[in-house]
Amino acid sequence: MSGGPTPEAAESAKEPRRFPAGFLWGAATSAYQIEGSPLADGAGPSIWHRFSHTPGRIVTGETADVACDHYRRWAADVELMRQLGLSAYRFSISWSRVLPEGTGRVNPAGLGFYDALVDRLLAAGITPLITLYHWDLPAALDDRGGWRNPDVAHWFADYARLVVGRLGDRVRLWATLNEPWVVVDAGYLHGVHAPGQRCPFAAARAAVNLLRAHGAAVQAARAEGASQVGLVVNLEPKYAASQADADVAAAGRAEAYWNRQFLDPVFFGHFPEELPAMYGEAWPAVSAQDLALIRTPVDFIGVNYYTRGVVRHDPTAIPDQAGRVRQEQALHTAMEWEVFPAGLEEILVWVSRRYGRPAIYVTENGAAFPDPPQAPPGGVQDPRRVAYLAEHLRAARRAIARGVDLRGYFAWSLLDNFEWSLGTSRRFGLIHVDFATLERTVKASGEFYRQVIATHGAVLGEP
Repeated sequence: MSGGPTPEAAESAKEPRRFPAGFLWGAATSAYQIEGSPLADGAGPSIWHRFSHTPGRIVTGETADVACDHYRRWAADVELMRQLGLSAYRFSISWSRVLPEGTGRVNPAGLGFYDALVDRLLAAGITPLITLYHWDLPAALDDRGGWRNPDVAHWFADYARLVVGRLGDRVRLWATLNEPWVVVDAGYLHGVHAPGQRCPFAAARAAVNLLRAHGAAVQAARAEGASQVGLVVNLEPKYAASQADADVAAAGRAEAYWNRQFLDPVFFGHFPEELPAMYGEAWPAVSAQDLALIRTPVDFIGVNYYTRGVVRHDPTAIPDQAGRVRQEQALHTAMEWEVFPAGLEEILVWVSRRYGRPAIYVTENGAAFPDPPQAPPGGVQDPRRVAYLAEHLRAARRAIARGVDLRGYFAWSLLDNFEWSLGTSRRFGLIHVDFATLERTVKASGEFYRQVIATHGAVLGEP
């Protein structure tokens, strides 16, 4: 028996660990944030078009009428993706570009835009991952109650059936919803996102109807031949600010409200037991039939991760009764989010163990740091973003080593874009956009990501 490792094993142990074969290296965007031309060629307005055109809603006073002008520059943007070496690209469909009233009449030009985009991506060797809903509900449907109306599940299923029927012969990866938690909390509870409501009753009903719509869309997409359909959620581990009983309990409620509200029903067929007490009389009755629909099996979970949450008891906060505590000694992004790479490993392992080791994609991960409005002659140097990406990719690799079935990573974002209520004041992109000229410049972080992709992660080194 050998007393130590063989020379081959010792040499192998020195090699930098790579990601699994077939791992998808991608970047992500959303329709309203990059496309511009929101009413072009027969498209209808969305709730975000209406919201951004309402004075006082966007801190910079901007709209996304131009954004990155991707609607007209999409072919050049795909070429930039190819140059970065991306093997995948996650983007969303504008529901109202395809169905101007949300239901009924189809806009051929809108559907044709995505048809051409998919073909160009495939020709460049880039796998599309399409998100059906990234927050831009058709305004016509909001006028009919939007996500508060139980009929929205049927509207969304019909929309999914149409889009998958057109693109599903070439697209294998589909996500129904992006971050339903944000739709509910920011859009219906606190009113800082479209449609700008502030009502616990509306929020609770929207939470249930979003998941009903998700289940109906999964079934509709599969009926049209979709091979893999999943759900994208934003998650973050929750830490109590102190060992006081009230703070520990608050962290538990925050974890239920943030992380389990939209996953427990999909995997277990019930909502977290904390929710009815947290929402109080606003929480609606949910039928067994609806829970069965919500529990329609998914093929993967998309995890969007940016930071952790350190929370303390706050009796004025509804419904989670937990307030975030800033960690003063930590590095923060321009969004005031703590840089905490270990949280990505932690949340991926948590999802894997709690929900039976599903296939997972990191569908968003990235950081906003101050970049100049115009790219300097020497290029855009963004070392903090490079460090952020490197540390989070190492965390993802550690999660794989711990048994997580992680199949891809999508950096947020491909381009600097319209960051919702913050306008263009926050830059997440691997590619710099000069919003005066719309000129694109690959940042140092984009060049770094190109090296990560080319080496399949070996450039990250250890651990």
